[in-house]
Amino acid sequence: MSRKYFGTDGVRGEVGQFPITPEFVMKLGYAAGRVLVDHDKAHRPTVLIGKDTRISGYMLEAALQAGFSAAGVNVLLTGPLPTPGIAYLTRALRLEAGVMISASHNPFQDNGIKFFAEGGKKLDDAVELEIEAMLEQPMATNPSEELGRVRRIEGAVERYIEFCKSSFPNDRDLKGLKLVVDCAHGATYHVAPKVFHELGAEVVTIGGEPDGYNINEKVGATYPKTLQVAVLEHHADYGIALDGDGDRLIMVDREGTVYDGDQLIYVIAKARAAKGELKGGVVGTVMTNLAMELALNKQGVAFGRAKVGDRYVLEMLHGQGWQVGGEASGHILCLDCHSTGDGIISSLQVLASLTDLGMSLADACSDWQPYPQTLINVRHNGCDWKGASAEALAAAEQALQGRGRVVLRPSGTEPVVRVMVEADDKALADQWAQSIAAAIQRVA
Repeated sequence: MSRKYFGTDGVRGEVGQFPITPEFVMKLGYAAGRVLVDHDKAHRPTVLIGKDTRISGYMLEAALQAGFSAAGVNVLLTGPLPTPGIAYLTRALRLEAGVMISASHNPFQDNGIKFFAEGGKKLDDAVELEIEAMLEQPMATNPSEELGRVRRIEGAVERYIEFCKSSFPNDRDLKGLKLVVDCAHGATYHVAPKVFHELGAEVVTIGGEPDGYNINEKVGATYPKTLQVAVLEHHADYGIALDGDGDRLIMVDREGTVYDGDQLIYVIAKARAAKGELKGGVVGTVMTNLAMELALNKQGVAFGRAKVGDRYVLEMLHGQGWQVGGEASGHILCLDCHSTGDGIISSLQVLASLTDLGMSLADACSDWQPYPQTLINVRHNGCDWKGASAEALAAAEQALQGRGRVVLRPSGTEPVVRVMVEADDKALADQWAQSIAAAIQRVA
């Protein structure tokens, strides 16, 4: 059964446009609260609500807490805190659920609501469907004596800082390292610099002055150019770029070279495999560069491909019993450290891995160079694009055997087919991407 409101990462959209309106978000809080109460009628549930630094966070926080309270659910408010911090505290405080108000790497005009289940884990699809079914019912307020209480908790930031630090080896520190940390004017602005400073690094902070409107604006993991300039200007050893809610990581070395999620995952896996500490293999997505898969295979490390989205990477990791995975976008999962992707913790794992390997980032990634990828977005009118592209696809796969691969992926939000061809030769990738795209365009 398909979901009406929930996407792959909760409910998200432009503020003021359905579903990100105070009216709907209040009803969403009520519906989620009713589902929690129905799951355990013997105890009054408590949820944790956090947010990033968007101006709309205040409005949506008030709407959510009103909905939960009306359903008889107690609410704890953290104020601005990274998404992985909400997942951690939901588990640490033994709460029934956690909620993060954020649109991650999107601009300030967008916002969203993401739920965590008990233990800080992702919400099951079945529970999301229960919430959606409850949204179709009229909202009713509990009697006054049955309303949930709302209070702001102290020490949430400090607890999360200590949790991040605990993921770094106890017998090591970051003394002697100069780091530039880009907080994207987002939820990590009062967390990340303290983590690295308390571990001994000299820290230069950029993107650390949120005003409600500047989140992700020419800063952060989706705009590493600002970090590159700062690393070179300050003669830093590394740059660390996080996104608005702190679940993505991109890094820059002292030469100003950018390293994406695939490369950072590779460094973590390589170091763990060398020590015999990598549990199973690594999970990427259908878009993960083939060169990375081949490099891991050469080291005897298995590689699995999930659908695009950290939600699906997480599902495959759990299914395989593995621990390390992620996406080129910077979502990195180290399940022995945290139940969800965490940019700060992932950066600490990369820094620890480089120490283990005795290498720089450039040296650790020198085993492979990403194959050129050609991506063409083809608009269609609902035609049979699979049938139209079948002959060209078969020819491409035959020509690329051992040298590349093809991925055809329909967009989930618009009538577009994404044609991605990857090959060890750029001209080859261009040739076959254009061939497949032309076949679809002839019937579109």
